[in-house]
Amino acid sequence: MAELRFGEESIGEAALARAVGGAASVLEAAGLGPGRTGALLARNEPRFLVLSLALARIGASTVPLNWHFGAEDLRYILADSGADVLIGHHDLLRKLGPGGIRALGMDVPPLLARAWHLAAADLEPVPFAERLEPLLAAAHPWAGVPRALPPTLLYTSGTTGRPKGVRRPAITAEWLPRVSAVTTAVFGNRPGMRLLVAAPLYHAAPNVTALSALRAGGSAVVMPRFDAETALALIERHRITHAFMVATMFVRLLRLPESTRRRYDLSSLERVVHGAGPCPPDVKRAMLEWFGPCLVEYYGSSEYGPIAAITSKEWLERPGSVGRAVPGARIAIYSEDGRRLGPGETGEIYCRQFDYPDFSYLNREAERAAVERDDLVSCGDVGHLDADGYLWITDRKRDMVISGGVNLYPAEIEAALATMPGVADCAVFGIPDREFGEALAACVQPLPGAALDAEAVRAWVRERLGSLKQPKLVEFREALPREESGKIFKRRLREPYWQDQPRRI
Repeated sequence: MAELRFGEESIGEAALARAVGGAASVLEAAGLGPGRTGALLARNEPRFLVLSLALARIGASTVPLNWHFGAEDLRYILADSGADVLIGHHDLLRKLGPGGIRALGMDVPPLLARAWHLAAADLEPVPFAERLEPLLAAAHPWAGVPRALPPTLLYTSGTTGRPKGVRRPAITAEWLPRVSAVTTAVFGNRPGMRLLVAAPLYHAAPNVTALSALRAGGSAVVMPRFDAETALALIERHRITHAFMVATMFVRLLRLPESTRRRYDLSSLERVVHGAGPCPPDVKRAMLEWFGPCLVEYYGSSEYGPIAAITSKEWLERPGSVGRAVPGARIAIYSEDGRRLGPGETGEIYCRQFDYPDFSYLNREAERAAVERDDLVSCGDVGHLDADGYLWITDRKRDMVISGGVNLYPAEIEAALATMPGVADCAVFGIPDREFGEALAACVQPLPGAALDAEAVRAWVRERLGSLKQPKLVEFREALPREESGKIFKRRLREPYWQDQPRRI
């Protein structure tokens, strides 16, 4: 029985149906429908899911926006996606500012405001957006016939630092059983499941997990923001059966005092799926000892869908592997010269989920073609398959940093630092971080006589790209190591931080 919970608020199946129907009427009146796109700029709360379901009902695509992005990236996505309507919390719309798009503003629920320590001024409605609440209060239930699921459009950062739109065609009746089978195999969805929504809903995996759980007749308990002890309390209180987490959450859970960790009954857990970045082996072992054999790790992305998965039992037998191909997926390893490699040989990972409709990069056809080989797609990762078909990832070919499950691209940060007065050159890369898996580090070469400090460098990036992309570590060098071509030897800068790690995590 579908149900949404948020703090003390409970939206049962009938109320949820009414909420989705009312939202569908409002969104359709705003001009949305088949071939149109609604952009959603909101933190975790029930209306994120209600609006997503309503948009799907009227046949409109949804673009969830990462509200950690700076205003420039958000405006770029709105323009690139051709979004027709923007719906968002007032404080986030204020950060973005007015633009050439119709905006609907949402009040920030008190629980959300407390969780994110928002000031009273942040909660005031913005003048350039129509308030959503009066529209919903006056809405009549939507009387249309539910339309076919629309094409999906999710954005991720590109290798140049610009977000890329990953677009899939609509899931037709022919595709639906195949997609559902993959989702069930990886995430374990079933009627009556009780899902803890702990990760941000603008990310593909938690978004898909929550929506598919509701569509499967399950319930979802939405956290406004992840807090380790609160998560344990919710698992016990609501007898949570399923959850999606990232390694950073595991680290925060394990930091709780032993007495706190043992205080909560977690016996209801059936499956805790984790992904969106590697999990350090010692963290995984500690979680298995605590949570038991309910952990399932998966490997995939917005582009190629779920590719590999591994159960707790399998991982203990092969610690470090991310598993074997899930139904519908194919994995192959290629050398630099395009030769297909055999078991145990390390090379670039190519894969595809054939039970998902194929994707394209919106407005970037050439980039999509560039990552394909033999009908498979490059993941940008390096690794090998063992003799039993288990995938092992040893490095990333592309210069991407995954911090707390979020993809960050150094090129964008380097471009911002290149405009900072006093900076002659710089290199940005990932270093190990106990909590987030990786953190950003910047090596900066100042101009002769320039007086720079680490906080000034962080502030420069923060003001232009947002706090998510500011480097945690800033070091200054008289010169940066370079190839004869002029390209910086980032590996020489990075290696000292990774030399004691079992692999680059």
